[in-house]
Amino acid sequence: MCNYCGCRDFPLIGRLSAEHVEIGEVARTLRMAVDRAAYAEARDLLDDLLALLLPHTAEEERGLFAELREEGTLAGEVDRLCGEHAEIHGVLAAVDRADPDWDRVLGAVKRLHEHIDKEEHGLFPASVIVLPIPAWDRITA
Repeated sequence: MCNYCGCRDFPLIGRLSAEHVEIGEVARTLRMAVDRAAYAEARDLLDDLLALLLPHTAEEERGLFAELREEGTLAGEVDRLCGEHAEIHGVLAAVDRADPDWDRVLGAVKRLHEHIDKEEHGLFPASVIVLPIPAWDRITA
C-alpha cells in the first residue's frame, strides 16, 4: 500500500484500504495453509476471506465505483475491476468444500492480490483527482 498521495485521508478510501490490508492478511494466511497442506484450516480461511471480501466489493461497487462510472473518466477501469470482482468471487464461492481445487483457489488469491494493487496504486489515487467534492459527500454519507 502506498502512502504518498494522501488518498487515504478521504475517509472512504482510508476504510477501503484498511479492509484491503485485512483481506490481504487472510489471503496470505490461506495461501500458507494450503502450502503446508493444512486443508481444514484453509477451508475455514476461505470462508473468512469470503466473509470479508463480499461486503467489501459490494461497498466499492455501489459507492465509489458507481460515482466513478457516472463521472466517466475512469469508467472503463471500473468495469474491468468489477469484472475482476466477479471472476474472483466466482472462483472462491464455487469451491467444492468436499474436494477443493486448491490450485484454482491459489490462482484466485494471486489475482486478488493483483487486483488490490490496481485499486491501491491506480484507482484510489485517481479517484481523488477526478471526483468532485459532492460525489465524495454522497459516498461518505
